[in-house]
Amino acid sequence: MNVHFEERPSLHGFRIGIASLDAEKSLNALSLPMIEALDGKLAAWADDPSIACVLLRGNGAKAFCAGGDVVQLVQQCREHPGEIPPLARRFFADEYRLDHRIHSYPKPFICWAHGHVLGGGMGLMQGAGIRIVTPGSRLGMPEVNIGLYPDVGGSWFLARLPGKLGLFLGMTASSINARDALDLDLADRFLLDSQQEALLEGLVQVNWQEQAQLQVHSLLKALEHEAFAELPEAQWLPRRERIDALLDHADLPSAWRALTALQTDHDLLLARAAKTLAGGCPLTAHLVWQQIARAKHLSLAQVFQMEYAISLNCCRHPEFPEGVRSRLIDKDHAPRWHWPDVANIPQQVIDAHFAPAWDGAHPLADL
Repeated sequence: MNVHFEERPSLHGFRIGIASLDAEKSLNALSLPMIEALDGKLAAWADDPSIACVLLRGNGAKAFCAGGDVVQLVQQCREHPGEIPPLARRFFADEYRLDHRIHSYPKPFICWAHGHVLGGGMGLMQGAGIRIVTPGSRLGMPEVNIGLYPDVGGSWFLARLPGKLGLFLGMTASSINARDALDLDLADRFLLDSQQEALLEGLVQVNWQEQAQLQVHSLLKALEHEAFAELPEAQWLPRRERIDALLDHADLPSAWRALTALQTDHDLLLARAAKTLAGGCPLTAHLVWQQIARAKHLSLAQVFQMEYAISLNCCRHPEFPEGVRSRLIDKDHAPRWHWPDVANIPQQVIDAHFAPAWDGAHPLADL
């Protein structure tokens, strides 16, 4: 199932639960069996009084988790165009339940987010109570490249970033380094990759019966003090003023034009972002514009419920299967979007992505 579980003994009979994603060749991309195994074990650990704390990590040097394993899902979409494959209903429901469980976890929950943390990896990370990044962490929501949209709670955490930064990151798939993650409240602590074992050894020595929160805080603070010299420079907060001005438009097509005009800009980071957007999915940009606006007035549960509708509807429209074909299956990196002009996508097509795709009660009504 590509997920390993371990319980390390701590003081006074307590144990530390360790869940390790173990699909190194796919950069720990989440498959449905991995999601189900994680959710089941986290539920059991939540109910086990002897489990004091949980650490979630990814094996391999390159990634904590590079997203969801969408290839099999899209193959079913291509076999049944215009329909929602049963796998999609199950995959997204189970993934969002897992993400929601982490957001509401009743015990200290630490996520060690090294290397690539993309898409579904962000969904796992952002719910954790203690989100750790390292010098090589590269966070991002790259769905504009594959015709999906920033799901797994992306509506929630992007909508809460300063100014227009959430909209910018969702539209351009721009990479967030460790300093950016701390600046934007997308991470809590910065440690070195070599300090993971020291963290675990420290957790084992915590007295979980008395002021455990203070002990964990002191442990993390001491380790972080040793690591700060390797913190990279900020990329996005210093550019916030310019990004806010660029995206200060009444509609998405105008914002799209303002950003894509920067492809030869002297600021190489903004030029790269502009090129990514120019080659990305115009429909995705519309969905990002809409989801962030709507999420500002929603609870976390309502966000996942909204995203479930969008995800299912993406599966029966052509852009998601085409994007995955281009980027991940054929790898020609030349997607042929059904709606290539951002200004000519019918409003009813955009609105249809937010409409219920099931009969009766919402499948995630119990969140």
